[in-house]
Amino acid sequence: MNVRTRFAPSPTGFMHVGGVRTALFAWLYARQHNGQFILRIEDTDKAREVDGSIEHIIEALKWLGIEWDEGVDIGGPHAPYLQSERLESYQKYARILIEKGFAYPDPYTTEEVDAFRATAEKEKRAFLFRDHRPEVMGEWDGSAPLRFRVPEIRKYEWTDMVRGTLSAGEEALDDFILIKADGYPTYNFAHIIDDHEMEITHIMRGEEFISSTPKFLSLYDALGFTPPQIATMPVILGAEGTKKLGKRDGAKDILEYRAEGILPEALFNYLALLGWHPSDDQEILSKDDLLRLFDITRLQKGGAQWSGEKLLFINREWMRTLSDADYVSRGDLHTPDAARLHSAVSILKERAQSFVEAQELLDTELAHLFVAPTLDVVLLSSKGLKTKEHLEAQQQILSGLSESASLDEIKDALMTYADTISKEEGGRGAALWPLRYALSGLERSPDPFTITSIIGVAEALSRIETAISILS
Repeated sequence: MNVRTRFAPSPTGFMHVGGVRTALFAWLYARQHNGQFILRIEDTDKAREVDGSIEHIIEALKWLGIEWDEGVDIGGPHAPYLQSERLESYQKYARILIEKGFAYPDPYTTEEVDAFRATAEKEKRAFLFRDHRPEVMGEWDGSAPLRFRVPEIRKYEWTDMVRGTLSAGEEALDDFILIKADGYPTYNFAHIIDDHEMEITHIMRGEEFISSTPKFLSLYDALGFTPPQIATMPVILGAEGTKKLGKRDGAKDILEYRAEGILPEALFNYLALLGWHPSDDQEILSKDDLLRLFDITRLQKGGAQWSGEKLLFINREWMRTLSDADYVSRGDLHTPDAARLHSAVSILKERAQSFVEAQELLDTELAHLFVAPTLDVVLLSSKGLKTKEHLEAQQQILSGLSESASLDEIKDALMTYADTISKEEGGRGAALWPLRYALSGLERSPDPFTITSIIGVAEALSRIETAISILS
């Protein structure tokens, strides 16, 4: 079998992580089997369509690293891939259903249908449109909705690639609308026609479609189509694990993560672990790793809990894999001194979990690496009478080093002096804290050796001299 999968979002403006994860799994499955992945846009609900959404979808998927073989922007052998441009195809299959006796124009007004529904509710029974089928099927001229007539009321059973054998009884079948009065098909009709014509073999979809599957199977039967294989994705739960992740629970558009400094490799990695994991439970996985390890039978049936903390952890691990130059360029980081910025990356790799956080650190806690700090005389002199003496000794030590001294050379020279301070005199801390403060202006900062290696020996000597002058 030539495996063909698809991602078919609606252009409503918000690229939810659940939808993108479905696209990711569909892409992985197609690539693993040397098949094709298709991007189709389902734009038949014009009331909810948002301008620019198609471009937004394309940008988000490309940023994440999901590419397609056929699609709305590049065409292909089954073009067009925009549903609003495929209306003739839906009309064709609608006529086939009418000829077979499996479709009829809806003869009722909205008010009449509401009355049927109200009566069913009053009688405490499910409302089924099929109970109100007209005895005579009229001619369809396109002015009224076209409904599907379920050919057989029976129990349906099907095999899901993730959930195994599923079934639903007669209550799941009803006469649903195929084409609306505005001429556009419903999702229930259009996606089946498109999947058939585009030769889709495997569908990855959310569990909300399980209850509708008997309707789809009934329509497949009526048209004589062979249904694609179905794999139901586990729902993504909010951080508390009690309900589906939604906007109110912090769900974001995919491109918001880019704005927050998340690497696409990290988000790709994290989304793949939402409802699936490799046999060895490894967490940091590249795209190549996932193509090698992904196994759709290992998808879990239960919900996958979203964790922003886990995403940040994975993002930091991916950030650490970057060279210093790539770290700066991909993070679009900026400081008053570009040369020192590259030297500061080692600190950022230890502390920052996103590029936004990295820039915030550069602007606040690490600002002293680029601009000499303002020192507080009270704080500077609060560590004892020998503070000035320690700073003068360290000034003397650093003046004997070259401007290009390495971090190890700086550390060895200063620690040799610090180790001579007895416990009674405060030990190493009594000597190193004044130096740390003189260099950074902070009570807590990176160690003075690292600071000196970044700002240079000459700048360090200048800042120590400033501190000594204040104490004098």
